[in-house]
Amino acid sequence: MFQAAPIAGAAALAFADWAPPLPVEWVGTANFEAIVRDPVFWQALGNTLVYGLGTVVPGLAIGLGLALLLRGQRRGGTLLRGAVFLPAVVSGVATALVWGWILNPRFGLLNTLLGLVGIQGPAWLQDPRWAMPALIVMGLWNVGINVIVYLAALNAVPRELQEAAALDGAGRAGRFRHVVWPALGPVTLYLAIVNAIGAFQVFTPTYLLTSGGPDSSTLTLALYTYQNAFTYGRLGYASALAIAIVLVLVALVALQFRLAGRRVTYVGTDG
Repeated sequence: MFQAAPIAGAAALAFADWAPPLPVEWVGTANFEAIVRDPVFWQALGNTLVYGLGTVVPGLAIGLGLALLLRGQRRGGTLLRGAVFLPAVVSGVATALVWGWILNPRFGLLNTLLGLVGIQGPAWLQDPRWAMPALIVMGLWNVGINVIVYLAALNAVPRELQEAAALDGAGRAGRFRHVVWPALGPVTLYLAIVNAIGAFQVFTPTYLLTSGGPDSSTLTLALYTYQNAFTYGRLGYASALAIAIVLVLVALVALQFRLAGRRVTYVGTDG
C-alpha cells in the first residue's frame, strides 16, 4: 500500500498535467517530450553522473582499503569498525548540517585548518568550481556500509585457496590479486549497483546546503524532481521525471552487468 500505490500513481500522473486544486488533464507523452527538450534536466543528469562517478568508484576503493586495514584488527577493532560505520546510521540532516559548518568559508573547520598553514580556503558551497567536489567529499564520508560488507566478504574467502597460493610462492600482493580480488567480484558488483542507485537518490545535502546552486552546479535529478513537484506544482512533470530516473538507473545497472558480469567469479559455483 505504501510502495506499490505511490508508484502506480506516479506512473499514471506521468501522462497527465495536474496542478492542484485544478483537475487532472491527460496529456499523453507530452511530459516525456518536454523532458527531452528540457536543458535543466540534462544539466541535472550530468551533475548526478558526476556525483556518481565521484562517489561510487572512490567509495569502493576506500571501503575495500579500510576493510583490509580493519580485518584481523584485535586491539580496538570493534571500536574502529563502529566508528567507521557510525556515519551510515546518523541522520542525513544532522550530517549535512555538520558538513555545512565544516565547509563554512568564514568560520568553518576546514578553512581554519587551511589558514594555519597559510592557505586561503575557497567558499566551498558558494563557488561553482568547488560545490560539487564538496558534495562528493560528503558522500565519501559515508563508506561504512562498503567497509562492513567487504569485511564480511574478506572473511568468507576460502583460507585454503590463500594457503595454496602462498605455498606456490605468491606474496601478499599476489594472493590478493589472484585469490582475494576475484572472490570479491560479486560483492563489488553488488556494492557498485547499490551505490550507483544511492548516488541517483542524493537529495538531503543539496536541498539543505546548496538548493541546487550555485548556478545549478549541484542540481541533481532528485532535487529537480522535488522542485517541480512541490515548488513549481508540476506534479505530472515531476512524475515523468521520476519515471525517467528509473529508466536511466535500469540502463545504468544493465551496463554494469554487461561490463562486469562476465568478469565476476562466483566462488563455489561453476559460473
